[in-house]
Amino acid sequence: MAPSHSRYRWFVVVVFFLFMLLHQTDRLMIGPMQETIEQEFGIDDQQWGLINSGALLVGTVLYPLWGYLYDRFARPRLLALASFIWGLTTWVSAIAPTFRSFLFTRASTGIDDSAYPGLYSLVADYFGPNLRGKVYGLLQLAQPLGYLIGMLLVLMVAPLIGGWRQAFYITAALGLVIGVMILLGVRELPRGKAEPEFEDREQIGTFRFSWAEALEALKKKTMWFVFAQGFVGMLPWNVITAFFFGYLMTVRGYDDEAVLSTMVPVIIILAAGYFVGGSLGDRLCQRTPRGRIIVSCVGVVLGAIFIYFAMRTPVADRTQFLIWMVLTAIFMPFSSPNVVATVYDVVAPEVRSTAQAVEYFVENFGAAFAPMLAGFLSVRYGRGEAILWICVASWLLCFVLYLGALFTIGPDIRTLRAQMSARAAAQGT
Repeated sequence: MAPSHSRYRWFVVVVFFLFMLLHQTDRLMIGPMQETIEQEFGIDDQQWGLINSGALLVGTVLYPLWGYLYDRFARPRLLALASFIWGLTTWVSAIAPTFRSFLFTRASTGIDDSAYPGLYSLVADYFGPNLRGKVYGLLQLAQPLGYLIGMLLVLMVAPLIGGWRQAFYITAALGLVIGVMILLGVRELPRGKAEPEFEDREQIGTFRFSWAEALEALKKKTMWFVFAQGFVGMLPWNVITAFFFGYLMTVRGYDDEAVLSTMVPVIIILAAGYFVGGSLGDRLCQRTPRGRIIVSCVGVVLGAIFIYFAMRTPVADRTQFLIWMVLTAIFMPFSSPNVVATVYDVVAPEVRSTAQAVEYFVENFGAAFAPMLAGFLSVRYGRGEAILWICVASWLLCFVLYLGALFTIGPDIRTLRAQMSARAAAQGT
């Protein structure tokens, strides 16, 4: 039985889930380290924003290169390489003695952050369109869970083993282990293997990367809206991961125990939101090609409303604040698995990594400046105001852009299905 139609594909999902879980732990646990690192290096919020923006900028610049490589060469080997780079750069940042050296070495950790287009495109060749939203939602559970593990590692484990540097040594070693698992355990598949027109065929033709096809993908109107919403849609995520722990401790006066009792349920609900959003997108997409976009619209509007009420809750009312944050967490991630699935709904298999890499390039170009912008606003207006207005403004603008995509997604999906049908017919003759 072909690996794409057997239990093996779920083994691949497990391996990729572990990669994302531990990689996100490594990336995001720096957020809870804010107060400790600021004190050690004697820096303020604006310099802290530079540390967070550095890795984002490096990852952003490298996205197009990684995307092109994933479309040209074996994706598992490149993913293993990214994992090895993760381990090496994290180890180097853990030994940095000064703020300047830490700023430089932490920026180098962004090299491997561009790995996800290859991972998602390989998953698209194991699972057809009707399952992709669920699988992407399942994989993206790893992002908030990684944040949670990082938080626990920093707040509970790091003090027992010698501090934040030792925590980075742990995640660096795990990066090397995951790299070996991918290299030895994950197989490449022909691009397009899981498309409906080809999924019942044991052998399909080889669809090779071409610049002409890549340009056609980028010309699709749905991709324009995807790019635009990505530019602003990642601003809230990076502001929250970089500043929210500091906000809880300094503005709301939470100690480590209070942070844990607040953030653990919020992050667990947030993780569930990825899978719920992806599942709803799959189900609604079977009724209308606009299904994934509709789910995304609901997510950003309700996320903006609930975070407004959360941030306006009096400091003394911790229970009400928790309720509003839990409601925010349910809807925040609805867009993420649906945007990834939307890209693969309209783009040909052989250029999907490139198309998604360009999307990530655009969205991370905006997101890279989010910590710096938040740091600038925080110094002048306070951490709470910086977090609130960046989140609300970004999500409402995303809603407007999703409305535009509602009018383009149907024709673009039909164009891809016609293209796949023509290829299948040509191979059948």
